[in-house]
Amino acid sequence: MKNAVIGQSGGPTAAINATLAGVIEGCAESKNIKTLYGAVNGIEGILAEKLIDLTDISKDSIELLKTTPGAYLGSCRRRIAEDEIDRIFAVMEKFNIGYFFYIGGNDSMDTVSKLSAKSQAYGIKVIGIPKTVDNDLYGTDHCPGFGSAAKFVATSVMEIARDCTGFDMESVTIVEIMGRNAGWLTAASALARCNGNTAPDLIYLPERTFKKDRFLADVRSAIEKKKSIVAAISEGIRDEGGRYIAEETSDFKNDSFGHSQLGGAGKVLEQFIKKELRCKARTIELSLLQRSAAHLLSETDLLLSVKIGRSAVEAAEGGATGVMMCFKHKGYNPFVCQIETADIHQIANTENKVPHIYINREGNGVTDKFIEYATPLIMGSVPVPVKN
Repeated sequence: MKNAVIGQSGGPTAAINATLAGVIEGCAESKNIKTLYGAVNGIEGILAEKLIDLTDISKDSIELLKTTPGAYLGSCRRRIAEDEIDRIFAVMEKFNIGYFFYIGGNDSMDTVSKLSAKSQAYGIKVIGIPKTVDNDLYGTDHCPGFGSAAKFVATSVMEIARDCTGFDMESVTIVEIMGRNAGWLTAASALARCNGNTAPDLIYLPERTFKKDRFLADVRSAIEKKKSIVAAISEGIRDEGGRYIAEETSDFKNDSFGHSQLGGAGKVLEQFIKKELRCKARTIELSLLQRSAAHLLSETDLLLSVKIGRSAVEAAEGGATGVMMCFKHKGYNPFVCQIETADIHQIANTENKVPHIYINREGNGVTDKFIEYATPLIMGSVPVPVKN
């Protein structure tokens, strides 16, 4: 029998630990896996030989883990160097590892891709498991964690809109939502348009060029219809020259993967509106709040996150390696979702952006096709245990 190791990487979500729980359950039922180790802080834990035994976790603890947000094992943002790959496999051999599972987003799948290129020489099965609130992983129809984050965004926008209707004055509230190059989360704000709510009145995604003059015209038109409006924008919206709107105020820095650290687009537009329309304008930046809001877990998201973890173990035992587990939507009414595998080399470093059929012609909203796609992913509530 061989051992297995699992790591978590990248930004946390409300459902990342549910996937971990699924892997733990799958390994516990396996006749091929003796011990499951958890890598502390992702791939860094393997390099430093910081592994913890997850084999004897109680069923009660596993159930609690499913509704606990954040990365239980700790996370990292590390681009592994070529000269570290042999060291990683040397540690795995030391611990008799035959299966490596890595839960993460785009950058994490880069790690899986690099390791899978040499994994067969060491006889180790390498499996990537998707996770990201950004929903931008290629190859899967949606990502674990997105449904719960989308539910949080929609609920927050609905509550913001309720607050804004209390005053008889012209006002523009800008809600800045995560999304560097893919606007899935911002698009999810449209799910707030129910039960008599019409906000958000405007939605802007990074998939379309952002023009300030067009934005101003949209705002003017919306205010003519009702005094208080809400505009949802992605943090990564860019102008005609490809420059982030946030660059007008932010002190840009790059992470280890070369990604710009965004934030501030809302403030830029807030000042623009104040200057041009001379009305009240304010910005609400959801920032990290949308990542680990377990109090608004989507039951669909939670159940599928556990299931994809268990399926990863089954796939590895069946001989799969160098793949990422993927969701494939087979129908929406009723919602039918299957789990398959896809070649990791076709996925790593490729972003899945919001398709144009989900964005309206004016570029300031979403279509009914997007609503059909996203609605099932936020369905169902979860009784989250609380204490004190």
